[in-house]
Amino acid sequence: MSMTDVLRARAGALRTALARLARRPERLWSLHSLVWLLAGLVLAFWLYVLALVPFTPGIRDIRKAKADQPAQLVSADGRLLAEYKWVNREWVPLAGIAKPVTDALIATEDHRFYDHFGIDWRRLLSAVVLTLGGDKQGGSTITQQLARNLYPEDIGRAPTLTRKLKEAITALKIEALYSKEEILETYLNTVPFLYNAYGIEMAARTYFDKSADKLSVLESATLIGMLKGTAYYNPVLNPQRAQARRNTVLGQMLKHGKLTQAEFDTLSRRPLRIRFERQPEVDGLAPHLAQQLRKQLIDWADRNGYSLYADGLVVRTTIDGRLQTLANAAVQRQGKALQGVADSAWSPRVWNARNPLVRDLARESAQYQAAIAKGTAPADAEKALLDDADFLRSLRQQKTRVQAGFLALDPRTGEVRAWVGSRDFAQDPFDHVQAARRQPGSTFKPFVYGAAFAAGVSPETTLMDQAVEIPLGGGRFWRPTDGGPPSDLPMTLADGLAFSKNTITAQVMQQVGPARVAQLARDMGVRESKLDEVPALALGTSPVTLKEMVAAYGTIAAGGRYRAPIVITRIEDKNGKVLEDFTPAAPEKVIALAPVQALRNAMRGVIDKGTGVAIRSRWGITADVAGKTGTTQDNTDGWFILMHPQLVAGAWAGFNDGRITLRSDYWGQGAHSALPMVGEVFQQALRAKVIDARERFVDEQETSWTQSAMSGVRDWVYDLFGRRTGESATPRNEAGAVATPMPGAPALPNPPAPSDVEAPEITEAPLTPLQNVTPSAVPQPGVVVPSDPMPVQPGGVPPQGAGAVQQGEVVPSWATAPARDPAGAAPTFGGSSGANGNGTSGQPVPGVVVTTPVQRGVVVPSDNRGAPTFGEPTAR
Repeated sequence: MSMTDVLRARAGALRTALARLARRPERLWSLHSLVWLLAGLVLAFWLYVLALVPFTPGIRDIRKAKADQPAQLVSADGRLLAEYKWVNREWVPLAGIAKPVTDALIATEDHRFYDHFGIDWRRLLSAVVLTLGGDKQGGSTITQQLARNLYPEDIGRAPTLTRKLKEAITALKIEALYSKEEILETYLNTVPFLYNAYGIEMAARTYFDKSADKLSVLESATLIGMLKGTAYYNPVLNPQRAQARRNTVLGQMLKHGKLTQAEFDTLSRRPLRIRFERQPEVDGLAPHLAQQLRKQLIDWADRNGYSLYADGLVVRTTIDGRLQTLANAAVQRQGKALQGVADSAWSPRVWNARNPLVRDLARESAQYQAAIAKGTAPADAEKALLDDADFLRSLRQQKTRVQAGFLALDPRTGEVRAWVGSRDFAQDPFDHVQAARRQPGSTFKPFVYGAAFAAGVSPETTLMDQAVEIPLGGGRFWRPTDGGPPSDLPMTLADGLAFSKNTITAQVMQQVGPARVAQLARDMGVRESKLDEVPALALGTSPVTLKEMVAAYGTIAAGGRYRAPIVITRIEDKNGKVLEDFTPAAPEKVIALAPVQALRNAMRGVIDKGTGVAIRSRWGITADVAGKTGTTQDNTDGWFILMHPQLVAGAWAGFNDGRITLRSDYWGQGAHSALPMVGEVFQQALRAKVIDARERFVDEQETSWTQSAMSGVRDWVYDLFGRRTGESATPRNEAGAVATPMPGAPALPNPPAPSDVEAPEITEAPLTPLQNVTPSAVPQPGVVVPSDPMPVQPGGVPPQGAGAVQQGEVVPSWATAPARDPAGAAPTFGGSSGANGNGTSGQPVPGVVVTTPVQRGVVVPSDNRGAPTFGEPTAR
């Protein structure tokens, strides 16, 4: 008989039996049938339990639970930057926990803890009976509660049979792997206590301001009492409930012999005393960087079978712990100073319901939107908020909080050395290094001049400092201006960059073209933000990130080689085994050597005589550095980036809302808001020898063997046949670039013939103490007057225009101190009033020695040098 025939026979017999039962149902209730039914139910139950086993945490997961170690972010010099924790917890061994804590826990939650293997059958059956009688009871042991706390996603918290079975299975696994002491230690270190406090140690600090090993009996009973319902028995919000629950725990300790009757009577009458203090998470040295790297590291861990929060990974970074500490301090110090300016600028006299900006911000607030959602009329909702003094105060604190960012990297490798995303991560978690995009202002100008130099233009090419009008099409014009009127005199491109002249920069942009400038900026490092290819791009109107700008300046410092910023160098396991090394990408040559060196040399002028002169005069930095300041429209954003052969650092200062400013033409400038952060870091780094003050930018020559050969042949021919009198080789600038006229620039007259008078030597302005840093009203012979601090005209009256100190404005004492000139009025080379001999104002006469101060923005040519000497420009 085949298998098919056997199955058919069995099926027929089953149908016959079922038919008989249907005709005589009383046979179903026989004792024999009930036994089989009960056996079938038991079998089905155990089959269901076995089916749930694969859906509970495995042995490996349980072993890892106790040994969970968060990944550590470590600096290049071995300092801890941050830890990636699931929760705010500090693990303490069982020996570091006060004995009353474990006594209270066992007496209250599981007094037969040492007598079972994870499931207390007596308590379970008792709980079932009491629950069926209307008194709901929990039958979970400490081990079962631990299973639920460790694996909430796998086990769940719904009051179902499936959840209880998963909990029991996991508890049996835990009991098989751990000792009772290990279970108690793990439980007390993982249980939550509200207010982001996980574990008994953080709970002790939060509610009693002490460590877990110092907890008294009353304090232990209070914390253990919270476990039945942390919110319901919260001692901060519900002290009466918490005290009653505490006394219940004391009663359980009395019942199970942990307290005497006298102790119980005394303790239960004492009041509840709480010393509540939230325990903030330890942010570490570089919290913003840690947050930026978190997703990247999670993805890496997932791909490689690790957990960022449990496997004790060690992530090695390029951050220099010393520079990071200096940067944190500098940002906090300058941020605090600027906050004082902002608080004065936005005092209640200004921040009130009559201010249109305040009304706009009120209508944008979450409170206004919530009121509108509830059906309140818009006018009524706005009036209610503007009449609420607490709302206006809170809105002012939120909107007028000064923000800042700082980034430093090594231009030789692209390795990031310091990363500060805001003044305080706890209050400002938003990262202003990589996440914030702001207009860079004049810090974008080097790309304009770099594009011109790359096209063969010399830094000594001269343009007129005159009003500029650039057509935009459709009858619209762009008219860039500076803080004061143009001088209508010639100025070299190098000085146009040093003194941040918008009129000169706009003319360069007009000749080079926005597309070429934008492409150079992208090549150098501005690769994530969109750049609008319009003429106004020359003044930094397209928002970019601080990270992009510092990386681009790193390209300038590195001689035209772009290196993408890198942070992570290596990932190790908890035993030190290297899991993966991260090598930086090969550098990209994005601009020829000659033009980038010409640009770098021109940017030295920003520091030596231009808008960044405070680096020399105030911060006393004598190293070979170059950089650029930046200030956007209405002083909304302040920037400064400084380059050294070993370090490039940049800072930004402003507000999250671009409509809020410092309301100061002085403090709003990048030279006064952002520069001090960079200046302080460089000053301290040089003193600590983190970077070498002796290192210098070295100009190199970029030649090929064919160029060398052709140049040699050409010189041999010239030497053989001779040159015409006065003829010289092709003119080149200092960097070796061919000095050609600016494309489309107006023709300039020939330079004046050399004079017999010896040209004065131009020297660097001497360093002066901080309190005497204000430049003299009368410059010394041949000395370029610095642009920071603000100049003071005769009589101590500051000049008007951008950069002038406004009435009632807070300025530092060194910016307004009278100039010291023990020798009296020193002569200067250039023209001024009185040059015509009659005491009236006249045109400057080259080469005439006068004693009248040089006016701000005046270009005074000297015919014996062919190069202008500059007075005080607008500091931008």
